[in-house]
Amino acid sequence: MEHILVGFLFILGLVVLIGVVNEKTIKISNDIALVLFSFLVAGAFKILGATGLVNFEGTVIGNLETFRFEEFLMDGILCFMLFSGASGVNFNRFVKNIKSISLLALLSTVISSFIYGGIFYLLNLGLGLGFSVWLCILLGCIVSPTDPIAATSILKKAGLSKNVSTVIEGESLFNDGTGVAVFVFVKNIVNDTSDLSFPVLMAKELLGAIAIGLGLSFLMFKLLRSTNNPMLHIFISMLDVMAAYVICEVLGCSGVIASVVCGIYFSRSMAKNEAWHKVVDPKDWYEDFWHIADTLFNSVLFILIGFAILNLPHHRFMLLLILGAVVINFAARFLGVGASALIIGKHKIPNHYNAREFTTLMTWSALKGGLSLALALSTKEFLPEESYNVVLIVTSVTMYFTIVVQGLTTQRIFKIVERWKAARVK
Repeated sequence: MEHILVGFLFILGLVVLIGVVNEKTIKISNDIALVLFSFLVAGAFKILGATGLVNFEGTVIGNLETFRFEEFLMDGILCFMLFSGASGVNFNRFVKNIKSISLLALLSTVISSFIYGGIFYLLNLGLGLGFSVWLCILLGCIVSPTDPIAATSILKKAGLSKNVSTVIEGESLFNDGTGVAVFVFVKNIVNDTSDLSFPVLMAKELLGAIAIGLGLSFLMFKLLRSTNNPMLHIFISMLDVMAAYVICEVLGCSGVIASVVCGIYFSRSMAKNEAWHKVVDPKDWYEDFWHIADTLFNSVLFILIGFAILNLPHHRFMLLLILGAVVINFAARFLGVGASALIIGKHKIPNHYNAREFTTLMTWSALKGGLSLALALSTKEFLPEESYNVVLIVTSVTMYFTIVVQGLTTQRIFKIVERWKAARVK
């Protein structure tokens, strides 16, 4: 208990310190600042520890090196963060852009995963890493899905148009279910334990999760509507998303998708009962609770993402892997979104963009985050140490580059794309 409290004290102290310093000095997105500064702090301690100048074994930072990140995220706070993120999606704009969101979430994720795997396999042959084709595709499944937590917390502050933001956030919220389903399928092939065809697995992961999320949320909102106690409203919403996530994990469906469905259902239902809600919850405790919880969990998560560098191993081809991770991720995403944009059709692309403009913006705004890192860490159970090290390095580099570099420049890319569109329509 003491160690848990000390660890949380350390993390919360960093959240406050970085937030104040960022607000007074560089004034970038606070989420990016949390990743960047915690990364620099952890990197400095890692270098000092490697040189023997600092022995941080047993210290708070040393304990973070063995922190079970994937369990904390996947089995802990993820369902609440997804529920909160989905609650903020405008339902009407979501429905208006449903075709774009669906195709991006399903098609582009699968295409990008396989394209990434094919390109990385060529790099693997050149470096002699000993990866099979399927292991390269598995790596593509890890880094291809965009992260809903990073997207909803960073990109909504980038000044994008509402329709574009809805597509990006909607895709990020739903494509992780696709990514996890493809990851499980390819992992079974790598381990030679596949017992389900891909369509059956996808139907089980996605359709099962949607059915569970909708069914449980319908019942839970009926219960919520029967009471005028705003505290119980909060507890019922928490019970809904927790139960949906656990049931899905037990039945082999996507808890990620179920959490998103629960968030959208409750958000839509609250909006339809707005007059009643304002009477029984005049201080808006329900909205305030989820906003505070989302901000707190996001802050802690981004600090832990920054400290993930403590687990980053050294590799003889480190520089080439870093360069390859950035270039291959960009190429795979661009081609995957480009193919999806052609299928969507120009009339369904938001904001009257053409395929090139839409693909450029969706490629650069594709941030990776905690989910990719959690999937990468989970491969330690079945991969040889050297292969696992490569997967962890590539995933971490991709995550840091997209959050920090792309996250900071997405607004600039958006303005460039807008200028392209303005020049085209003149």
